[in-house]
Amino acid sequence: MLSNIFNPKSIAVIGASRTPGKVGYDILENIIQYGYEGSVYAINPNASEILGIKSYPSLLDVPGKIDLAVVVVPSKNVIEVIGQCGAKEIDSAIVITAGFRESGLEGAKLENELIKKAKESGVRFIGPNCLGVIDTHSKVNASFAAGMPAKGSIGFFSQSGALCLAILDRALPDEIGFSKFISMGNKSDISDTDIMLALAEDDNTRVILGYIEGVSDGRRFMEVASEVSRKKPLIILKSGITSSGAKAASSHTGALAGREAAFDAAFKQSGVIRAHTINELFNYALAFANQPLPRGPYVAIITNSGGPGILAADACDKSDLQLIPLHKEIVDELRTFLPPVASFYNPIDILGDSGADRYEKALNTVLKDERINGVIVLLTPTAVVDVDATAMAVAHIASLIDRPILTSFMGKKSVESGSKILMKYNVPNYSYPEEAVSTLHAMYRYKVWINRQEKTYPPLNKLKEKAVYIFDKVREERRERFTESEVHDVLNAYGFSQPKSLFARTSEEAVAAAKGIGYPVVMKIVSPHIVHKSDIGGVRTNLNSKKDVENAFFDITTHVRNIMPAAYIYGVIIQEMIRGGKEVIMGITKDPQFGHMVMFGLGGIYVEVLKDVSFRIVPLSQEDAHDLVRETKTFPLLRGVRGEAEADIEAIERALLQLSQLSIDFPQIFEADINPLLVMKRGEGAVAIDARFSIGGE
Repeated sequence: MLSNIFNPKSIAVIGASRTPGKVGYDILENIIQYGYEGSVYAINPNASEILGIKSYPSLLDVPGKIDLAVVVVPSKNVIEVIGQCGAKEIDSAIVITAGFRESGLEGAKLENELIKKAKESGVRFIGPNCLGVIDTHSKVNASFAAGMPAKGSIGFFSQSGALCLAILDRALPDEIGFSKFISMGNKSDISDTDIMLALAEDDNTRVILGYIEGVSDGRRFMEVASEVSRKKPLIILKSGITSSGAKAASSHTGALAGREAAFDAAFKQSGVIRAHTINELFNYALAFANQPLPRGPYVAIITNSGGPGILAADACDKSDLQLIPLHKEIVDELRTFLPPVASFYNPIDILGDSGADRYEKALNTVLKDERINGVIVLLTPTAVVDVDATAMAVAHIASLIDRPILTSFMGKKSVESGSKILMKYNVPNYSYPEEAVSTLHAMYRYKVWINRQEKTYPPLNKLKEKAVYIFDKVREERRERFTESEVHDVLNAYGFSQPKSLFARTSEEAVAAAKGIGYPVVMKIVSPHIVHKSDIGGVRTNLNSKKDVENAFFDITTHVRNIMPAAYIYGVIIQEMIRGGKEVIMGITKDPQFGHMVMFGLGGIYVEVLKDVSFRIVPLSQEDAHDLVRETKTFPLLRGVRGEAEADIEAIERALLQLSQLSIDFPQIFEADINPLLVMKRGEGAVAIDARFSIGGE
């Protein structure tokens, strides 16, 4: 679809200028000076020749066939030019011109007209408001960037032209090679998903980098990213992560969700490697483009200084990488040439007086241990070490093995020439040990992703029928929130265990309900105006007698009326009191771009304070549910600590899958919480103690 943008046989620059410094001049000059071998046409009604190329009054005056139109005319003239592209049977364009939706309401109207005209004319285009496109392999530089990156295997796309310029400026002095460099601009037609698919099929691209500020279709983005990431590493830097949804959230789940949570979940589920800074984007790109992936998590660290080795070891401990002890025969061989005071384990400290020979011997010896999946070589520039010779030794070894070697030659001036040697031979070098560890960890996580089996989705599609009438009733009554009994019936339909519960309007009914259920019991206020009962003193637990129940009824109803006089109180719920177990929370919230998300975390009243929660976009697979539970910091508590019994983790995963199916069956759900879900010992299940639901349109 995009072949004429990346590999055109002929290019026309509409709005080509005779004035140096103008965009129309710079683009034409870039196309010419970097060796493009196809035909080039300048379009300017006021010039007969520009930069030695004949100029034509309009596209329609060009006698030959044109594959790609680069449009640099004022915004008011762009639509006319796109119409001429259609008449000239040009199916591809890059609209450099700004002044569209980024400029306000009038610009947005003009952009809509542009989209309409392009569809009518059969023209696919990148932009508007973009820097342009570079393809180093076809020698196309249809941009106004100041320079041409080296030929390489990194494909980069960005919604921000300014970021393109910054990354290009960073890449040029280090001769970091790119296959394609694409500024997306407003993404009015060709989107980032289109570019991702094109780069996935591009033989010249090994790694795909992207910068995005948002996506127009979250589901489509995940679908494409999942497909692309199975073929090539897809590394994305996402900005604008701090704003949450426009509608105020009333549930814990809604309060904790936001754009950050949604994108983070979407990236995890679709295999996207997330970079959090521009520096991290480069760090990852260099390693993925130039080194093989590690086959496992086992890492060795070789250093000439203890401090950096400890920093690297600490970073490994915080990741999924593991520093395993070397085999005895490997240690014995190291002892034959390292000083007695060296550290022979992992990290391997070969001491500050090490030269290139010692580094070379140590690296070769460590690599004899086939369990080692990757090596990080650290170097502090002492007066003894020959940095350049060490760099050559490491680079030579790296070229002979199929395991990744990353380096951190620390410092700046003293290691600059060595760093360039490493880069020349495709060994990524990082300023600090933690960066090397973070990068190798990203490589390992990607290896795990591509080796994962296809996701499995349990058959839970026969539960909807039992709950349809409840949702219909709430919608017919034009309510947003469900009553306690309605929530109970919905959860029951979807297979959740719940405590025995009875509704009571008076203290007498409450006593009778407690007697019927059996002491001890819990009492909860029931009101359509109260969402979080605990926050306003609307819950009493461990009621063991008739007197306890009578007093609790009086206390709760009086207290609530005092602090919320406008709240309508239906009565109370008397519930069986479930003892033991661990409290967790799970819920549903709706993201405007990705749809429903399921949340899991530590339960109880402190969830919004501790914020130890994780999210996934629905539908959840069994693997997603497994990861969702284990991602929280408090997961070890569920496994059991200090002799505690392990919680029924399978019951939690089952409940998450049931909740995911509920959100699929009823897209009108806006927010839902089950808090707490009380999880019993392994094999004993889980009980939904309290829950709330609200709907807000489909």
